[in-house]
Amino acid sequence: MPLIEVHLLEGRTDEQKEKLLTAITKAVQESIGAPLPSIRVWIQEFSPKEYMVAGELASHRK
Repeated sequence: MPLIEVHLLEGRTDEQKEKLLTAITKAVQESIGAPLPSIRVWIQEFSPKEYMVAGELASHRK
């Protein structure tokens, strides 16, 4: 059973997230031949205040 977790900063629309989840599911099915009912994909979102890039919070970046 493939389990795929995607980490994203908050801010995407529901439609964007659904499109991403669908594309990942299809890619897993096509690339490794996993049966569709066995594929699990979910998004873990976090605030830009909780993510740092090169010592700077993402919320402070421009």
